[in-house]
Amino acid sequence: MATSSILSSLSSSLLGGGTGIDVTSTVNQLVAGLRAPEIAWQIQQGQLQGQINSLSQLNDQITSLYDSVNALYDPNSSIASRTVTSSAQDIVTASATNGAIPASHTVVVNNLATTGTYYTDAVASDTTALASGSFTIQVGSGTASTITIDSTNNTLAQLASSINAQNIGVTASVVSDSSGARLALVSNTSGSSGDLTVANVDSGLNFNKGVTGINASLTVDGVPISSATNVVSNAVSGLTLTLAGASPNTPVQLSVAPDSSSVTQAVTDFVNAYNTIIQNLNSQFAFDSTSQSAGTLSGDGDAREVQSQLLSAMSFSLGSPNAYSTLASLGISMNDDGTLTVDQSALGTAISTNYTAVQTFFQGTNNDGFASMLHTQLSNLTDSTQGAVYLDIQGKNDTISSLQDQIDNFEVYIASQQALLTAQYSQVDVILRQLPLLQQQLNAELGLTSSSSTSNG
Repeated sequence: MATSSILSSLSSSLLGGGTGIDVTSTVNQLVAGLRAPEIAWQIQQGQLQGQINSLSQLNDQITSLYDSVNALYDPNSSIASRTVTSSAQDIVTASATNGAIPASHTVVVNNLATTGTYYTDAVASDTTALASGSFTIQVGSGTASTITIDSTNNTLAQLASSINAQNIGVTASVVSDSSGARLALVSNTSGSSGDLTVANVDSGLNFNKGVTGINASLTVDGVPISSATNVVSNAVSGLTLTLAGASPNTPVQLSVAPDSSSVTQAVTDFVNAYNTIIQNLNSQFAFDSTSQSAGTLSGDGDAREVQSQLLSAMSFSLGSPNAYSTLASLGISMNDDGTLTVDQSALGTAISTNYTAVQTFFQGTNNDGFASMLHTQLSNLTDSTQGAVYLDIQGKNDTISSLQDQIDNFEVYIASQQALLTAQYSQVDVILRQLPLLQQQLNAELGLTSSSSTSNG
């Protein structure tokens, strides 16, 4: 088409006489015709980039599936979550770490841990001037600290700030009511080891003992426990007790059990992550009769291998004897399109009635459960150096880079051809513009010859 257009242009120029040709336009048309291979390479690059984008999305989805499987595979994650119920939450509650042994414990709280305090007799206000003097504050069996009252801190407000600035293990504040203002001292450490002693008072202030710091006293399964705080984390392995009230004659039952809702959510998350991948791959491989095409990964062998591996993994059966040996036995069934559906009722019953068997299905007795198997499989797929999808993406990026090298080299060739064609057609343009003058000269010569012949005759 470009050559035909150029010939037409040249013919018109010859007939029109003296107009020449549009060299730039003519050369551009010829160069455009030369670019056919480059255009094909660029189209190929675009297709490869589309495949890379789809593969990257697939890789992200596989990573999400890996994370959800890990919650069922890792003995310290969701599948090992525990809940603790208390028969008297106003006395004691508890939380459990993952993997804590399911059991029931009896707790009796005799008394709560308290924090030592002192307060002074009231003065008119927090700005009332105080007499100079001193006193000592001792936390537990520590070294007593001397507090001196002088012109820099002779009001309650100033004295409180001065004490706090010394970081001696107490917090000082001013408490005011209708009777006036008082200096209050509170130990930063609860229990008997943090009890306060104010002594050697040589000032106008009179100190009163508010609360004596004592340890919490409780029994756990009959074993006496003393704790400096009301949060007891070392009485029962895996449990942290929070003491809320004292009731020496009230046994409180703490029941540790698997967290059914957490496990159910972990299974649901796994199914959702798996379905996301399968639905994505189904759409990639489906042929659209309207556009007469399939997805960008329709011809990608690695994407089809991912689909094949995942579909095959869902048929897993636990080899060792167990109440639940397949996904279907837990209420997780496969649909015709390869996606999974969870029967929440059946799954909930399995978890609540035989949690140990559910955990065994996912983790196995020797790291041979369903989640263990799939965890290994997905680890290989998501490997950042040898994973199939990663290598596929890397290979396509290498091809794009190679094509770009071809394009860059071809551009050098195009530039040389453009320069050559420009020189050639510029000469043609000059000749065409000289044609009228040549024609006039030729006509003049022909006229002279004609006249001479007539005269001779």
